[in-house]
Amino acid sequence: MSRRQDPRLNEAKDKSVEHVLGLLRVSNLRRSPNKREMRGPCPKCHDFGHNPKSGKPDRFNINLTSGAFFCRQCDIRGGDVIALVRAVNDCSFPDALTFLCGEQPKDETEEQKAARLKREERLRLKIERDARVQEEENARYRRRAYEQARQIWKRTKADNGAIRYYLRQRGINDPTIDLVLAGLRYAPLLPYFAGEGRAALKVHEGPAMIAKMIGPDGKGSGVHRTWLDRDNPKGKAVIKKGGETLKSKKTRGSTKGASIRLFTPPGAKVLVMGEGIETTLTALMARPFENAAYWAGVDLGNMAGRMQKVPGKRHSGLPDMTDKDAFVPPPWVTRLVFIMDGDSDPKITRAKLESGLKRAMAMRPGLVGQIVHPGAGVDLNDVLMASQAEGETDHAEQ
Repeated sequence: MSRRQDPRLNEAKDKSVEHVLGLLRVSNLRRSPNKREMRGPCPKCHDFGHNPKSGKPDRFNINLTSGAFFCRQCDIRGGDVIALVRAVNDCSFPDALTFLCGEQPKDETEEQKAARLKREERLRLKIERDARVQEEENARYRRRAYEQARQIWKRTKADNGAIRYYLRQRGINDPTIDLVLAGLRYAPLLPYFAGEGRAALKVHEGPAMIAKMIGPDGKGSGVHRTWLDRDNPKGKAVIKKGGETLKSKKTRGSTKGASIRLFTPPGAKVLVMGEGIETTLTALMARPFENAAYWAGVDLGNMAGRMQKVPGKRHSGLPDMTDKDAFVPPPWVTRLVFIMDGDSDPKITRAKLESGLKRAMAMRPGLVGQIVHPGAGVDLNDVLMASQAEGETDHAEQ
């Protein structure tokens, strides 16, 4: 009998990720803040080679919708719960089906059936309890993160000089930028922590630009931080932990459906959105649309949302409409323009932006969506800075 003919195949695929983790007796994974994944010690290699002082070994991730998983340590990986069972139990495909569904019962007695159903019910209740405990932990994490974001914002100050200097280093010097400075604030000395919770380690401290993230309800949901360094040509701090260079930008709070609302003129109908603040402000300087709003989408995942899984396609470009956490423009937007960064994988980035636009058009009937691409290998701010540098060179030669 081939794999496709095995009657247990569909039953196995229908089992939830959490149910299968319960069958495998994996109970030390934690939900990520976005609730889409679980992470923690690998159920295959466990804590092997891990230094307990460095915190929890979050080297294993699994998607709760698709079942796709991977481990950064032992490199087990796969696309569904059957592959997970095969990897963890080191077994064949038929054995994985037997583990998930049992042997095909030919003459199961009523007593045996009752015992089996009782075991399954106990497992179901355990999974539900674990999910409630995890949700309570996630809720506590969100409350702490929001409070920390609120305190960060509270300690900032209006310092248009410092922020204007940074934006000029990025080539953003249009007078219109003065209109957005009220929404950007300055922290003279902000610590940078690598890691979370007790494992967090302060690896840098310095000035930072702070922007408020606004949730779908119009209220503050967190802060976006960019650490600065005037001596760096691009104005951002270079932050290292050991030999690893860390991102100079971080968020605190909830990014779900959030945006950084840089500029919203009265009566705007067009919304132009880049992933980052600098990209979005570069578009504002170009003024491609009359009376348009310019918001930063915080990160590509927030702009795109979750995509559908389509057989034969790695990235479908089709939105999974069950994802309620992704960004959706407000009702007044009739045209949504996404700026595509060219310095990331073009196929994946475009598919994600297409997914986000199709989601928005489905949620806002009549909406027109558009993607603007500055060119391969660069983002829009790179183009601006390069053109300004070329202009300065030409001027010097004259």
